[in-house]
Amino acid sequence: MAVLDLNLQPRGDNPRLREIDALLEGSSIVACMGDRLTLAGFAMAVPIWRHLRAAVTTAEEALAAVSLHKPDLFFVSEDLEQGYGISLVREVERLHAATRTLIFLRRENPAVVNEALEAGADGVMFVSSIGSERGDFFKALQRTRDGSVYYPERVRDMVRSSSPEDPALSGLLEQLSERELDVLRALTAGQNNREIAESLFISAETVKSHLSAIISKLGVRDRTQAAILAIRHGGDLVSST
Repeated sequence: MAVLDLNLQPRGDNPRLREIDALLEGSSIVACMGDRLTLAGFAMAVPIWRHLRAAVTTAEEALAAVSLHKPDLFFVSEDLEQGYGISLVREVERLHAATRTLIFLRRENPAVVNEALEAGADGVMFVSSIGSERGDFFKALQRTRDGSVYYPERVRDMVRSSSPEDPALSGLLEQLSERELDVLRALTAGQNNREIAESLFISAETVKSHLSAIISKLGVRDRTQAAILAIRHGGDLVSST
């Protein structure tokens, strides 16, 4: 599926291929997918295979590979030969928090999307979007490799419309300053520090300072958890960008 999205055919010059190569420079990847044909296609994609350390089909194999290779990026499908992709995201986050996790979801409903965010996935993509003109795979790779998150607008809207009200968490968000809310809105839209700085006309160091304050005030572990909390409980305070 990723091969279709990236349109990776080694024929002459391919600008998208160059972009992917640049994004993945110095990176390592582990992939776990239940469909062996999909996994093979993903593993043989030109920008992927040079950085791939392991391509497996079960949760047990994936955890062993992550423990051994400590990859920068971990790609997983919802369905596995053994195990469950969303649960595996949670386990990978616990095993090696520095690994950026991206999941492909086959089921497109609020319950599954919320479950993926609760597990701590840094990027969420619907299988149906792969190969489409929206280019979700490339965008997800670009955002997560830059240290940000990738939750496309459809995912964000689905989560917001289905998340139960939590006055305590909403209250935490209301304690943020207006500038901190601006930074948080940009973060939920997938912007990295440089993009946030440019859009708000502030320095990258100021963005880092605001993010540290946001994480502290919300009582979360990192920027991914801050974005998830904002999407689920921000309401109109942190609306879609």
